[in-house]
Amino acid sequence: MLRSVHRWPGLILAILILVSALSGAALSVFPALERMSSPQAGAEQSLADLLGRVGAAHPGLEQIRRAPSGQISAWWSDESGTPGRAVVDPASGTDVAPAATSPAELWLTDLHRALFLGRNGRLVMAFSAAGMLVLTLTGAAMVARRMGGWRHWFGRSRGPWPGRVHVDLARFAVGGLMLSSLTGLWMTASAFSLLPDDSAEPDPVLAQGLPPLPPERIALFATTPARDLVKLTFPDPQDPTDVYTLTTTGGTALIDPGSGAVLASVAPTAWERASAIVTMLHTGRGAAVLGLILGLMVLSVPVLVLTGTVQWLRTRRSGVRIPGNTAAGTAETILLVASEGGTTWGFARTLFDGLTKAGQSVHAAELSQFDPARYGHAKRFILLAATYGEGEAPTVARGVLARIAALPAPPTAPVAILGFGDRSFTTFCGYAAQLAEATRALGWAELIAPCQINRQSPQEFARWSRDLGAALGIELDLAHLPAVPPAVTLSLISRRDHGAEVGAPAAILRFALPPIGLWARLSGQGFARFQAGDLLGVLPAGSDLPRFYSLASGRRDGFVEICVRRQEGGLCSGQLNDLQPGDRIAAFVRPNPAFHPEPGRKPLILIGAGAGIAPLAGFVRANRRGRPVHLWFGARSKDSDFLYGDDLHRWQDRGQLATLETAFSRSARPEHVQDRMTRDRAALSALLAEGAQVMVCGGRDMAAGVRGVLNDILAERGEDLTRLKAEGRYAEDIF
Repeated sequence: MLRSVHRWPGLILAILILVSALSGAALSVFPALERMSSPQAGAEQSLADLLGRVGAAHPGLEQIRRAPSGQISAWWSDESGTPGRAVVDPASGTDVAPAATSPAELWLTDLHRALFLGRNGRLVMAFSAAGMLVLTLTGAAMVARRMGGWRHWFGRSRGPWPGRVHVDLARFAVGGLMLSSLTGLWMTASAFSLLPDDSAEPDPVLAQGLPPLPPERIALFATTPARDLVKLTFPDPQDPTDVYTLTTTGGTALIDPGSGAVLASVAPTAWERASAIVTMLHTGRGAAVLGLILGLMVLSVPVLVLTGTVQWLRTRRSGVRIPGNTAAGTAETILLVASEGGTTWGFARTLFDGLTKAGQSVHAAELSQFDPARYGHAKRFILLAATYGEGEAPTVARGVLARIAALPAPPTAPVAILGFGDRSFTTFCGYAAQLAEATRALGWAELIAPCQINRQSPQEFARWSRDLGAALGIELDLAHLPAVPPAVTLSLISRRDHGAEVGAPAAILRFALPPIGLWARLSGQGFARFQAGDLLGVLPAGSDLPRFYSLASGRRDGFVEICVRRQEGGLCSGQLNDLQPGDRIAAFVRPNPAFHPEPGRKPLILIGAGAGIAPLAGFVRANRRGRPVHLWFGARSKDSDFLYGDDLHRWQDRGQLATLETAFSRSARPEHVQDRMTRDRAALSALLAEGAQVMVCGGRDMAAGVRGVLNDILAERGEDLTRLKAEGRYAEDIF
């Protein structure tokens, strides 16, 4: 519900909101320009002094005003009755500029307030402001949910770039957008007399008809600071009973021009003061710096519209939005999915279709939408959960475990949990296991025992579906065919061979960038936007299942590069190692945001062995700003399989790599990379103390050894890898 309430006003009102935001951002500049270009009254200057100077330069003065920016304007009529108007210098009283609003500002104001449509236009723009308020409130709630709660509001966002940009900008601009929306609605309500109006003017009083005093001799003018002036209207010289009308920040007073006495006065009401504050906050007049800040925040709206639209289109294209989805409040089967890269949704669609064909009413949604109160007719819950990193929740499921633990009682409908992962990892289906533990601790009844799927196995999924069908009393035997993104053709342009002498042949393969389609450019998907650490999915001849290799290059490098070690009996690795320049493969890019360096200037520790050097070399290659990067690398032989050896030395000379430490298992002093780390524990400890991020890539045994060394080093300071992972300072890519 929250997502729908956020999405549809955004899509429907996108053009109106863009017009309002862009015109408002442009208007926010004018108060600052007016402030900078207008001479200001001094802190000690009185209204009497100001009137004396302006009156001397402009006989026949009729009115003088001070704008919130401090700009002072005067109106007068000369001896011939010709009217004049100008911005004046309070220090001299002379003219400095014509007193007229620029045509551009008038045009933008009419566009912003009413779309050039008068009263009807004001209603349309009020509707736009209300839509913006709804978007801001629902967006803030969705950001908090995505980040795992309000206390993680300023945490690091994860996921594909449109979502990250959308979240980061929303967190920056939410306060300004909410303030602009609320004040805009207030001003519209005021324009249509929908707010209480208890304003008052002094009762009219006639002057005594005495000869007028010079304005600078009137006592109230002498005690009123010029900076408090709002407007002063002079009495008509032809009417001896007319009076001065003085409006300041403290109220309005009527003054006898002959005696200087205050004949009547009235202070602004609470509503008037509130309206003045609202006007200042919305327009920036009287608070130019605040206006510029709000204008900058509002400028985020076009980017939010763009990234939000791209996310919506990507969701539709990815199939997360399932056709025929039953409403949450009427469905009997609630299917909730936690997926980081989207592959788990393929199994969810297969399950949704199978249950629907069997006569079940099914509602499918992201696990982040979990809320038992929404599912009034639920008879069962099915949770499909992938694992992010080392047993962590996918981005869309942050905070769900805490939400389950906080339930006062378990849902009455039983639950089935299916985890997806890779058994080669020590934290196989770690998040699904945490979900199972949380539901059992709550006392939530199980429909069937929790189960795990290894490496997206269709056979294991089919077996689980039969067990689920038996529990439901229906026949269910689901055959899932994993969806593979559309592949493009890559042409090999060069190769570098290593490792043949030590029985570990490997090749660094460089492919030309393929042509980029319009959709890919707009959405930033595929080869239009990739970086080292992302994955290249290769479809080998004779197989429908892709194999994944870490990328050693990014889009800015102008090529696609991977490092492949030939595996005995390996279908894909064999085909890749047999490629010659000019040969082609079918491949696609899969983002891998969990294995990207954190931004910043803190040290980066890279640890790898063998072909695991590929993404690490890509990180060094991309380090064009000289961040301190330190690499520990292990291989068999310095002369045979020192992958990227020449490149690493060249990058070190350029300042892209601070230190390079190597370990070779077939050398005069045999050692593995974890052994070299043990020798360098003092240097590693110092880097970790500086807040370094650690990134590890390579085989499982190597990674286990690296974790052991790091934990020993961290233990000396009372820390461990669990803390580093929680801080986003430790990442692994293990094969």
